[in-house]
Amino acid sequence: MLSRVVRPVAAGLGRSFCSSSQSNARVAVLGASGGIGQPLSLLLKNSPLVSELSLYDIAHTPGVAADLGHIETRAKVTGFMGAEQLPDALKGCELVVIPAGVPRKPGMTRDDLFTTNASIVADLTDACARHCPEAMICVIANPVNSTIPITTEIFKKHGVYNPNKIFGVSTLDVVRANTFIAELKGLDPARVSVPVIGGHAGKTIIPLISQCNPKVEIPQDKLQALTERIQEAGTEVVKAKAGAGSATLSMAYAGARFVFSLLDAMNGKEGVVECAFVRSEETESPYFATPLLLGKSGIEKNLGLGKLSAFEEKLVAEAMGELKASIKKGEDFVKSRSK
Repeated sequence: MLSRVVRPVAAGLGRSFCSSSQSNARVAVLGASGGIGQPLSLLLKNSPLVSELSLYDIAHTPGVAADLGHIETRAKVTGFMGAEQLPDALKGCELVVIPAGVPRKPGMTRDDLFTTNASIVADLTDACARHCPEAMICVIANPVNSTIPITTEIFKKHGVYNPNKIFGVSTLDVVRANTFIAELKGLDPARVSVPVIGGHAGKTIIPLISQCNPKVEIPQDKLQALTERIQEAGTEVVKAKAGAGSATLSMAYAGARFVFSLLDAMNGKEGVVECAFVRSEETESPYFATPLLLGKSGIEKNLGLGKLSAFEEKLVAEAMGELKASIKKGEDFVKSRSK
């Protein structure tokens, strides 16, 4: 009875988990033993889009790999542990997802994570640039507003930078916006789609509720409160966990959703659109999250901001200072490492 229940559910966990196509993608998870890494690896192991799953971390990866390896799906799982095994973890990978880093605790902002996570991301993306320079790089590690500029500068140093292949995974902001709007309006969240633009921290998170599909009418006072809830939803989870971690399960879901969308597009599926934080010329900020049309080589087309309401235009303007400062902080970090 169990197999009848589990397998169909695994094949269709949600809007981006329902691909029935197979591919032979080798995917690496860097930080696979952590709070996001383990559930993310489980979701990837469940997907027919993944044929090889390469799990890397500084500890416990052999156990995680052995555990996942007993699951009756096609992906072959291999665990790699410690810096000396990182090159082998990356060789031949077409897509790398990076949830590595320390989580937030109560009272911390994403930017408070910078000192530790900046070094972790720089070291891991340096290895990616050396050992799988053509791979899609999907960074979850916070603060994304700084870790994506770090990734860019590292790849530039190695002469292998391709802006169409480096993504800051901001999908959780979209997932939250869809969920909260559905709750407010009594809709099925799987049928709600809200673009979220800007960055991936606090007021840089800008949900475009005026572009929600289906169209929803929300009074201005509720619109302000809803926007603030979406912006501070990560803090909501950090507080609720009371020091026991941050948003790990929902982030794993969102990370898997983005990875599956990207793999579908790499396999030739047309019309795949996801928001992500990328190098951009859509605003005065050199990096900006917008809806992206994905293709075989990564970003096929940046779909831009679309028509904004006056309220949303104000949010974009208010986000610029913090966004540009976070980007510069990431770029300066890589310059300081080079001295």
